Amino acid sequence: MAISSRQYEQILRRLDKADSSKSRRKEVSFDHGHHTCILGIDPSLRGTGFGIIHRKGQEYTALELGMIACPAKWHLSACLAKIHEVVRETIERHHPTVCAVEGLFYAQNSKVARIMGEARGAAIVAAATAGLPVFEIAPRKVKQAIVGYGNAGKMAVAKMVQRMLRLETTPQFDASDALAVALAFGMESQSPIALGQLPKQI
Repeated sequence: MAISSRQYEQILRRLDKADSSKSRRKEVSFDHGHHTCILGIDPSLRGTGFGIIHRKGQEYTALELGMIACPAKWHLSACLAKIHEVVRETIERHHPTVCAVEGLFYAQNSKVARIMGEARGAAIVAAATAGLPVFEIAPRKVKQAIVGYGNAGKMAVAKMVQRMLRLETTPQFDASDALAVALAFGMESQSPIALGQLPKQI
């Protein structure tokens, strides 16, 4: 889904306004601790996105981002094993202190919902086994925090993630969604206003 230059400028103005408003707010500490290295995950059986960000004050930097590609010919078990393996290896490289996972969206097809849940579970188990607290954030809440409205398209999210993390290129959607989840968690941990409520620990 593409966005026009006018829509992009409107998004930037909203972000600038939010930044100036945020500077006037009293900082509120997250009940679950101050995390400076955050792992974000956007679960999917064939293309789980992941991203690691580092926070220093109000500044965020991307340490790693990517997508766990599982070809269509792979069986479900192979995909779940790959998701678990990559998430575990990413944690071992960067030592994040918390994991934020995008919540499940509503699916009319029960089979799709089950498969998505299993992919999500593989990532969550990898994080939990490493000792990380795991939180989930609803997709709409992530978009609200990053772009300013809950129905934002993937391109709008990717562009805002690129701007917030000062990336040279726009990341692919799976990775940008994962980074957006991590950013939303980081923003909320500093001031629980962006999402309207605290992320749910799972």
